[in-house]
Amino acid sequence: MSKRETIIGRRGLLQGGLLAMAAAAARKVAAAEAEPAGGAKPESVGLREKFFGCIAGCHVGSSMGAAVEGWPWQRVEKEHGTLDRLLPYEHYGNGWRRPPGTTEDGVERQKLMITAILEKQDRVCAEDVRRIWVRDIRPDAPGNVSEPFEGMLLAMAKTSIPAADVGKYCDYAGLVSMARSCHPLGLINAGDVAGAIHDVREVGQLYQTANSRGVRWAEVTAIGIAAATSPGATVESVLEAIFAHADKGVAGEIRRGLKLTADCRDFRAMRTRFDAVYSGQGIAYAQSYANEVVTKAVCVFCMVRGNAFEALKAAVNMGRDTDCLASVAGGLSGSLTGGGSIPAELIRQVDQSTALNKFTNSKRTLRETSDGLYHAFQARLKRLRAYADRMETG
Repeated sequence: MSKRETIIGRRGLLQGGLLAMAAAAARKVAAAEAEPAGGAKPESVGLREKFFGCIAGCHVGSSMGAAVEGWPWQRVEKEHGTLDRLLPYEHYGNGWRRPPGTTEDGVERQKLMITAILEKQDRVCAEDVRRIWVRDIRPDAPGNVSEPFEGMLLAMAKTSIPAADVGKYCDYAGLVSMARSCHPLGLINAGDVAGAIHDVREVGQLYQTANSRGVRWAEVTAIGIAAATSPGATVESVLEAIFAHADKGVAGEIRRGLKLTADCRDFRAMRTRFDAVYSGQGIAYAQSYANEVVTKAVCVFCMVRGNAFEALKAAVNMGRDTDCLASVAGGLSGSLTGGGSIPAELIRQVDQSTALNKFTNSKRTLRETSDGLYHAFQARLKRLRAYADRMETG
């Protein structure tokens, strides 16, 4: 066990007052309010459905949140009341009116990792994902369906420099770029937190500098998903895994967020609490730094007890970087309880819009995507079992 894990050990966290406070507050909310329609207890959800819940939560959240991305919550409230549906929207000022259900740059980033995993049928490294970048990213994607700076990274990826050096040329080392898209790295490492952390650190170097704040915060997303897909996982066990394995400074900020919002019963109360903490303006991507988005996502996950659709509604009505927040909170929640709470019509809309998206690098449906990842995970397990049998009998 590392020094960091010793300091932030599981036993100490379980005995600590903060985790108990957050858990007690969440239980009080669950007891006071009826379980949302489609809600499922984690122990009743199979692993295949957890994979689907993670992908559906992320992609539906991306498209729902994109319509109000960058808005203050007051504007969301004024124009939509409680936003719980998919809307058309525009990005980048290029005149492309995206139909409801169209996902955005973070999902495109994620799709490239997914393709690499599906083709390898195993965990992937930066070079595996770089190969998919060079082959699959359309030259007109940056500025249309991905961030303009990703065009620069793609140009670097097409050179002979190591894939792990590409992220050194990104100006935005603290952004949520990796944290809001690394879900498949958590899924291919389902139940294996250490493997998920390793793969985020490896693949994350395509997007950000090694050991940057953005990568360290991305570890939280992958830790949460790997822990949520473990047999018998609960909200509390996911939080325990995050605190036991995340960077010390990262864990401290999440603790403060949970303490701040421990008695919040809905997103309206939560968003006003966060106003006093996260209000950056005036710089590029001011609302999209990983510490803000991931901290909020973990707090939403705790408040809604892992219900995916409730997490999406909370996230898209919080204001600021709503699509990234919904992607992390929805993906984390879906990994625990599946996608049964997400209305089927929203899933159909996302699939339909994906089929119409001329810039996307993959037109797989949500179910095709999640089942592909699930089968890749099963293939990995089969190889591991064969290896163990061979070594034990050798």
